[in-house]
Amino acid sequence: MKSLLATVLLVWIGNACGGEMLTLHMHTYFKTADGKFGGVGKEETWDPKKTAIIVCDMWDDHWCKGAAARVGELAKPMNAMLKDARKKGVFIIHAPSSVTKFYEGTPQRKLAQDAKFAKTPIELSTADRWGTKWCYPDTKREPELPIDDSDMGCDCAEKCTIREAWTRQNKTIEIKDEDAITDNGQEAWNLLNERGIDNVILCGVHLNMCVLGRPFAIRQMVQLGKNVALMRDMTDTMYNHEKRPQVNHFEGTDLVVEHVEKYWCPSFTSSDITGKEAFEFKERAKQLEQEKETEKAENEKAKAKQKEKEQKEEKGKEKAAKK
Repeated sequence: MKSLLATVLLVWIGNACGGEMLTLHMHTYFKTADGKFGGVGKEETWDPKKTAIIVCDMWDDHWCKGAAARVGELAKPMNAMLKDARKKGVFIIHAPSSVTKFYEGTPQRKLAQDAKFAKTPIELSTADRWGTKWCYPDTKREPELPIDDSDMGCDCAEKCTIREAWTRQNKTIEIKDEDAITDNGQEAWNLLNERGIDNVILCGVHLNMCVLGRPFAIRQMVQLGKNVALMRDMTDTMYNHEKRPQVNHFEGTDLVVEHVEKYWCPSFTSSDITGKEAFEFKERAKQLEQEKETEKAENEKAKAKQKEKEQKEEKGKEKAAKK
């Protein structure tokens, strides 16, 4: 009864403020008494006016051809999702790391630079990596990642040469007047504080690297005390299926999503924003279809084998009866 009244109150507040509340179907993990993890789904209601989506490193190109192709495929549905989020009142921060100079002088870049300084509750990470500050794994909180990305994760048949490939954010993703652009942790904090934003949604690439480690990303935002969630269908990983644990690329991504849910924050899909089906990479959809066909063929083979066995047993009974 109390939860029902709370839900009604939240909806009333949302309507009174002229906006519809976000209903997010989160998935997370909890640790049991014996140290094992159990997955659980939970519904959360967030005020869009107190929510930001941070778009991480959706660059115009990548040194890995496979990674670049997947970002290109992801960009269009992500842009559609961001349009819907804006309409609901969600604040959008574009964070194309190391290439924000491309946007120097734009209103969106100035919005981040001019946001009033606010002291963070803890010191921001000061380590440097890949053009920004970096939050390395917290060994007290999380074990090593469930995938081996020590080779930088190129999953192409012919491995690509690492190079500086990106110059800006992918053009497909629109940057509107009311959006902000930054790859700086302090600027991101200033923007959130200025707007009274408590809830932060991360999307973009790559989950096992930048979406976890950048100064505006999951680790840092959780450590700063924000309510953080990952939009799990709007991300990808740098993972080579030849490396541990030797599963296909998308199963590797699923394992990293699970890692995030266990040790950092819950996740949900873009369906909660768009009202449409969750995004799925074409290659993954093809793999799933092939798996279904393989499973169907194996089931039919097992049924045929069982039927053959039953027929043999029946003939054996008939033969014994004649004796």
